[in-house]
Amino acid sequence: MPKIAVVEDNPDNRLLVSAILEDSYSVVEYENGPLALAGLPYASADLVLLDISLPEMDGIEVLARLRADDRIRRLPVIALTAHAAVSDREKFIAAGFDDYVTKPIVDEGILLGAIEKLLHP
Repeated sequence: MPKIAVVEDNPDNRLLVSAILEDSYSVVEYENGPLALAGLPYASADLVLLDISLPEMDGIEVLARLRADDRIRRLPVIALTAHAAVSDREKFIAAGFDDYVTKPIVDEGILLGAIEKLLHP
């Protein structure tokens, strides 16, 4: 079963994402960037769902550090964010995210489709 790492500081959002994913994926959760950066090299994750608005270190900085780590630099990373303007999507893709999904997650098919597209191109 593919493993998805969810990096999200809001426990309700982590619960929702885990509930959406639990039938098809194994899920490992991190509540902030430093915990994710410490755990991801050892988590054997196949994909990361990364919140942008994290305390301590935002998702863009977390992504930059992931991409700088040879052990996990090729992991597909999807931005999860409440920033929903067209320019935001372009900004996050330019920063190196593989895809972008807005919160709140109203249609779980969008999230699942983005994950499938990256896991099974």
